[in-house]
Amino acid sequence: MNKEVSSSKTKDMVYISLFAVLIAICAWISIPATVPFTLQTFAIFLAVGVLGGKRGTASVVLYLLLGVVGLPVFSGFRSGIAALTGPTGGYILGFVASAVLMWGIEKTLGTKKSIRLLSMVLGLFVCYLFGTIWYMVVYSSVKGPVGITSVLLACVIPFIIPDFIKIGLAFVVTDQIKKAVPTL
Repeated sequence: MNKEVSSSKTKDMVYISLFAVLIAICAWISIPATVPFTLQTFAIFLAVGVLGGKRGTASVVLYLLLGVVGLPVFSGFRSGIAALTGPTGGYILGFVASAVLMWGIEKTLGTKKSIRLLSMVLGLFVCYLFGTIWYMVVYSSVKGPVGITSVLLACVIPFIIPDFIKIGLAFVVTDQIKKAVPTL
């Protein structure tokens, strides 16, 4: 293997790992509000925005795997399969679906700023979709049927404004990082 290819792969592994750690740190940051929220989605959108679809998705998958093997990387310092099989586990799995969708949009429509912003918004809705369906299935199996309105009022509506703010921040910070580190 030539030295340049080896160096490129090493750089990719470092960036992927760095953003997986950033996602974990952002999961631990809880913003007190009427309904407290973390900065996980900010880090997910930032990872894909800065690293691109392939490496950004790899970063999100690495984050998920770190949590599955028992490192306390999920919000509230949770980890393990129990965090994924609980009522909010679908939102964590939705992070991967968001990244994959954003990667697909990048591959088909390009990386223009407007496309990146659109992909972040659509990625958020995919995360909501995964999480809401998962929540309804898990909640219903444990406590009985629950309506979509109740779930949306508890799990989505309170987070829409903070999540759009996080998308805006990720969008702006992505450009700043890309200007500062053009070799990404």
